Amino acid sequence: MQSLDDLRRIIRRIETRRPPRAAAEPLERVVGGELVETGAGSLLVVRREYPLEHRHGRVPLDGVRRAPLDVLARVARVESEALAAERLLFLDTETTGLAGGTGTYAFLVGAGWIEGDVFVVVQHFMRDLDEEPALLAALAPLLERAGGVVTFNGAGFDLPLLETRFVLARRRWPATLPHLDLLRPSRRVWTGCFDDCRLGTLERDVLGLAREEDVPGALIPSLYFDWLRRRRAAPLARVFAHNRDDVLSLAALVGWFGAALGAAPALRAEEWAGLGRLWEPVDLERGLGCYRSALEAGLAGEPAHWVRLRLAWWEKRAARWETACALWDVARQRELFDPRPWEELAKFQEHRARDFAAARVVVTDALDLARAAGAADGVLAAFGHRLGRIERRLGLHDPAGAS
Repeated sequence: MQSLDDLRRIIRRIETRRPPRAAAEPLERVVGGELVETGAGSLLVVRREYPLEHRHGRVPLDGVRRAPLDVLARVARVESEALAAERLLFLDTETTGLAGGTGTYAFLVGAGWIEGDVFVVVQHFMRDLDEEPALLAALAPLLERAGGVVTFNGAGFDLPLLETRFVLARRRWPATLPHLDLLRPSRRVWTGCFDDCRLGTLERDVLGLAREEDVPGALIPSLYFDWLRRRRAAPLARVFAHNRDDVLSLAALVGWFGAALGAAPALRAEEWAGLGRLWEPVDLERGLGCYRSALEAGLAGEPAHWVRLRLAWWEKRAARWETACALWDVARQRELFDPRPWEELAKFQEHRARDFAAARVVVTDALDLARAAGAADGVLAAFGHRLGRIERRLGLHDPAGAS
């Protein structure tokens, strides 16, 4: 039987034969970055350059330079005298959570801009929470020289969070810097096209970008906390790639909007309708032209019905009655009953054309369809009241009542 000393000798021999464990690869090597001294501490910085001809999905990055930024600023309701492509700063953050407040940190901030003939993406990463002063020190000069910031939902999250971190660090935040949040114009253009207007949806269905092995945004905070606990660098490579793609997508979306608002390339019918919604508040005639293009491109279903009613409303305001009536006439023929085009046609025949017989036909048909569709009592009452007034004008009611 072996003694305890024999067992110990055997274990020592086994341990001496075991190869030493390889040292973990440094994070800066994994993500292709370097440690930079900022004056407020060191920070991990990753820099990538892309030629402006580089296509992010189907859209080249040089679309930013060719985009009519003054027009995009108007339709996106950005208060700025002029936006210059070379002074735009594209920002995207990865954070420790979505709750906001003083306990939420932006641990990775990706920034992009045009520099000569390339589009530069620089990512700033906090290896620990105490490196925040260094991150803010690196961001400050980028914000100071920028002529405008571009984000996606930055008004609701990214910029308020960064402002909070700047204020807590007693740094000046550029509150007057023009901000182009692409979520607002995206919703106006694509709400009728897709189930949602998330950046990932627009990348897939508009930019034609398929991210490979992308990390879901909801998992990114947990990957960062895992890094803080275990210092495992490999999983963070996907986080950096995710953030970099977000920044490039901002530039590509600006290029898409620029092309659509300028030369107006071949678009889907639903996108023409969305451009109409985007143009309507700032340039009515351009908006109406987009609505007409949507119908000509074969827009169908509920979006087409909405566009016809919107066009008819503006034609009515311009007293272009023939065009308005033609639109109402098509709108009333849809399978699902909608009282609005019927009501407008009845009002036109009664008050403008003074053709009470035609008005009576419109209202009686509308009442029949409304009853069959189970319309609300208020709709039935309104049509009934109108019918009674029209019939009195036609002399079809006995004032004394039938006996």
